[in-house]
Amino acid sequence: MPYVNKPRPYKKEYQQQLSRDETYERRERERARAKVDKKYTDRNGNGKADAREGKDVAHKRALSKGGSNGDGLSIQSVSANRSFRRGSNHKVVSEVSKKERK
Repeated sequence: MPYVNKPRPYKKEYQQQLSRDETYERRERERARAKVDKKYTDRNGNGKADAREGKDVAHKRALSKGGSNGDGLSIQSVSANRSFRRGSNHKVVSEVSKKERK
């Protein structure tokens, strides 16, 4: 368990996120989820649209490949949305999943 005997360096972690440009893509994913939640109903009142419970909000074109929320969103299963081939920097290399290649 990290930071047992010392306080967690939040400021340093935030600066590292900024240097890696993680905040832009994270905000875009948050906006995409909010857009879907606004469009669909939430009958059980937990803050998530019923249509996306247990699913992922997927971008038609990956954010790391220059996509945006304006390009279109879809609701996919977790396995379909996360099955893309990724590089050493954890970003999408190919937007065609293994399932779609078959």
